[in-house]
Amino acid sequence: MTAWLLPENVEDVLPPEAWRMEDMRRALLDLFRGRGYQLVIPPLMEYVESLLTGVGADLDLKTFKLVDQLSGRLMGVRADITPQVARIDAHLLAANAVNRLCYAGSVLHTQADGFHRSREPIQIGAELYGEAGIAADLEILRLMLDGLSACSVSAVQLDIGHVGVYRALAQEADLAGEVEHELFNALQAKDASAVAVLTAGLAPALRDAFAALPQLYGDRGVLAEARARLPQLSAVADALDTLAAIDAGLAGVETAYDLAELRGYGYHSGVVFAVYTAGRSQAIAQGGRYDEVGKVFGRARPATGFSLDLRELAVAGSAKR
Repeated sequence: MTAWLLPENVEDVLPPEAWRMEDMRRALLDLFRGRGYQLVIPPLMEYVESLLTGVGADLDLKTFKLVDQLSGRLMGVRADITPQVARIDAHLLAANAVNRLCYAGSVLHTQADGFHRSREPIQIGAELYGEAGIAADLEILRLMLDGLSACSVSAVQLDIGHVGVYRALAQEADLAGEVEHELFNALQAKDASAVAVLTAGLAPALRDAFAALPQLYGDRGVLAEARARLPQLSAVADALDTLAAIDAGLAGVETAYDLAELRGYGYHSGVVFAVYTAGRSQAIAQGGRYDEVGKVFGRARPATGFSLDLRELAVAGSAKR
């Protein structure tokens, strides 16, 4: 075996792509700084108890683990910087303050997110802690879109969902355990036949509601359709009100609403979103709201934010030139 071959889905970045990525990193961090976001640089490794708690719980299988030779404790190489920023907000910054934080750095995955994706994304993002209102969601969404524009990625489509809709229906149906997990996967895949099988024993109104979720995708008209087709639950109404307010605040942005979008369902608590651009099958930026994120660190905090991979962004940006 050739000694200098790199592992699968791990690669060098050569000029001019490396310069393109560095230009984007600088443009994004300058934008964040100008909007009042403070830079933090978390460590590459931490004890797994910190990395894989709270918002990091979904990252267990993605995280490389090793034994610390000094303490004998299990450590992990970060697979996402967001849990680290949540820890910083909860423990190292002023209590009860509104904190705007940003970051940029490499993360490492045991498995790639897609066939051509790197296992070493260069993650950059922004998080807003301490504000629970729609204004904070809009601030993060606008910052993300402005950041993409600053990187010459302007022809984008924004997909928005709200995990509160599915959560309210699942709670009303008293779903739990394996059944809820399977239904979640079926909805994510928009597998109508699987959804029908898994909800066959539910009351007709709930069965019809779950069947409707994969079909509730499109422009703002979807929100009115959802009000007509989904049960009159207060949590569902609140989620749809939030999406309507966000739609009003994003005038001029090409936006699609997807009520079966459950990205990050394990820790997101409200609005979730992803940005797509022509020629790229996977999202180039994504994020959402995850209130109570600091609870596991001893300080419950509302939070919303987004992240993107500079490697993917450089490819998308170069395609627009």
